[in-house]
Amino acid sequence: LMIRRPPRSTPKPSSAASDVYKRQMRNPEVIVIGSGIGGLCCGGLLAKAGKKVLILEAHSKPGGAAHGFEKNGYKFESGPSLWSGIGSWPTTNPLGQVLKALNQKVDLIKYQDWNVQIPEGDYTIGVGDRRFLDQINSISGKDAIKEWENFIQVIKPIGAAANAIPLLALNQNKETVLQLLKRSKTLLTHLKSFKYLGGGFGNLVDDHLKDPFLRNWVELLCFLISGLSKDETNAAAMATLFDDWFKPDAYLEYPKGGSESIVKALLDGIYSFGGDLQLNSKVSQIIIKRNKAIGIELKNGEKIFADHIVSNADIWNTVELIPKEISQQWREKRSRTPKCKSFLHLHLGFNAEGLDDIPLHSIWVNDWSKGITAERNVVVLSIPSALDPTMSPPNKHILHGYTPANEPWERWEGLKIGSKEYERTKEERCSVFWEPIKKLVPDIEERIEVKMLGTPLTHQRFLNTKNGSYGPALSAAEGLFPGNKTPIKNLLLCGSSTFPGIGIPPVAASGAMAANTILGSKFQRDLIEELGI
Repeated sequence: LMIRRPPRSTPKPSSAASDVYKRQMRNPEVIVIGSGIGGLCCGGLLAKAGKKVLILEAHSKPGGAAHGFEKNGYKFESGPSLWSGIGSWPTTNPLGQVLKALNQKVDLIKYQDWNVQIPEGDYTIGVGDRRFLDQINSISGKDAIKEWENFIQVIKPIGAAANAIPLLALNQNKETVLQLLKRSKTLLTHLKSFKYLGGGFGNLVDDHLKDPFLRNWVELLCFLISGLSKDETNAAAMATLFDDWFKPDAYLEYPKGGSESIVKALLDGIYSFGGDLQLNSKVSQIIIKRNKAIGIELKNGEKIFADHIVSNADIWNTVELIPKEISQQWREKRSRTPKCKSFLHLHLGFNAEGLDDIPLHSIWVNDWSKGITAERNVVVLSIPSALDPTMSPPNKHILHGYTPANEPWERWEGLKIGSKEYERTKEERCSVFWEPIKKLVPDIEERIEVKMLGTPLTHQRFLNTKNGSYGPALSAAEGLFPGNKTPIKNLLLCGSSTFPGIGIPPVAASGAMAANTILGSKFQRDLIEELGI
């Protein structure tokens, strides 16, 4: 199925039209493997620069973890829950910058609060400095408020240093050095903070936070963002997030129509500049000649050749696409990249009668002492229809619950989907969702109309992630991320397996950096001037 500039509700193209599109894109200049946010950002900027871009997606839907699906009128989400910095301008969020570059806007609903069910009690906590300070006072008292205020003052210059160079200005060519030199006067003001940018966030927390609740809260946020502990989570990423979330006027954004609307906006931008997306197109091999990537072979045997290949697949799937005799040492090293754990999922469609004040997001923590990464110790619930009624039929709600990167693959790898043991294990493991849900909707069982349970096997199947993993467990404490480049000429990477890692802003940045590495300095200079960043 080949789609080019479809309307919002995309009809299936005729086979004749599909054949025309295939002939048009038989020899693209760049092939992007995978239509996750990183791949779409990469493809969008390449198309904007005039490159003939073809994005190949194995699934029947684009978007990777951001794709949506519908059942019985309920519009469910597969992945991201928290969005910010994409509806305001100027923004430091690379996704917001890419959308601006592609002349795309997304309808957004602003909000500030979420529900938190933690051992200390049930609270409404959110972004914005004063609101959070009030909750700190109710949980830990005035001394903890002072600790937090001092901590935020330490974080602000580090966040400013991280934002001093827009990530859209970076690539892995020599032009990055020129960009740094060009902004040297600006960078000098942040010189003292640069030492924190390459390492983990844990040292900053240990040096400035002693209150147990505050330390646990920061640990939780690090885990939700990166799938790792505070000691392994990138300090620059967290400093930027904290600086954004705890400003006086801070707010979060929910894209109307769900994560899928972000994917549609990126695709509309890609189509507007002549790029293409081909769904149901699983790549079986990257074709390499004389250590140079020259094309791909699809599972159906079709070969498509291009000047550059960019893989938005995870690193384990990517190395499996490379012939075994090519770059063996690099392949073996990258295949040993440690993985974050996987997910349990719950999707519900239910009667919303009498549930007027239900929160969009809820976070449940069972026991801080177990450690934030312990199995089934953290649950995240998202009810998008609480803000956006278009996500469900009238007077109904949808719910997506997941355990963030804490479900071990080993428990599932020997099970067969559909078997009695699999179904029994699925019900047992997913029972963790009911306690936090019943705090919000005590009679949820009588209200349910649609119920779907997901496991690491489900996650692997629909998101094409190795072992259903959240992504690489790349510790910031051990140095920089691997980056976009490979030892194979004209083969680049983007997505969670590259610098700067997991999360929507980082993967968007990685896609932009891959595009920049292909396009070079002139396109970057023109783009930065156009955006005014």
